[in-house]
Amino acid sequence: MYCSIINADCAHGGGTYAWIMSIDSNVVENVRYSRVLLKVSGEALAGERGFGFDQDVIGKLSCDLKKVRESGVELCIVVGGGNIFRGSSTSFGFERASNDYVGMLATMINALALQNSLEDMGIASRVLSAIPMTAVCETYIRRRAIRHLEKGRVVICAAGIGSPFFTTDTAAVLRSIEMRCDAIFKGTQVDGVYSSDPKKDCSATRYDKISYHDLLASDLKIMDAAAVSLARENSIPIIVFDLGKENAFSEVMQGRGTFTTISG
Repeated sequence: MYCSIINADCAHGGGTYAWIMSIDSNVVENVRYSRVLLKVSGEALAGERGFGFDQDVIGKLSCDLKKVRESGVELCIVVGGGNIFRGSSTSFGFERASNDYVGMLATMINALALQNSLEDMGIASRVLSAIPMTAVCETYIRRRAIRHLEKGRVVICAAGIGSPFFTTDTAAVLRSIEMRCDAIFKGTQVDGVYSSDPKKDCSATRYDKISYHDLLASDLKIMDAAAVSLARENSIPIIVFDLGKENAFSEVMQGRGTFTTISG
């Protein structure tokens, strides 16, 4: 299986990973950020399955994260849970708060799966949960999270902000502010921000850049309004890209590939 091949090659510093580095030996010079936050949507982890998580997808993502981390960038990740449970869904008859708490638990499943994949490749990581779950991970404390980053560990934040009625997008912006990240990278299933849903409207056009104000005024649904407003208030740029493409994150980190920058 492709995932197993990637894990073995990356863990031993050869094979696939050595080949990646050989074609991009100036990765350190090209990276424009020193500390970033990556928001990974749950749906992106599901791949073509649409539910649960695809081991091939997680393996490829982990190899790409290893490449970014070994370039010297401090890396924080916030994971969604939409591949397991949609917090806004009412199909189960749950009240909204209960929906959101179940969604938070779904993010924990994704966080632990990603941590295991990263550590199989030799990348130290820590899962920090906004809801105390001391049997499986650390509780999120801002200074502790920053210290992990300074020690070279990948920090994976789970359970959103620990309160209902707030999305994981809002959690991603909040964590990036708390940890003084240079930018937020939102990895999703589309390669940027479009004028309308490109999956439903073939005439939709993609923006290379868009301001926070225009994004909110146009009511584009790439992120919820609270998250965008918080990013605007703190002048944190958001880069939206397709996480499903090969080496997508490391490419976008160097300003290559297709993406949309939300700023100004």
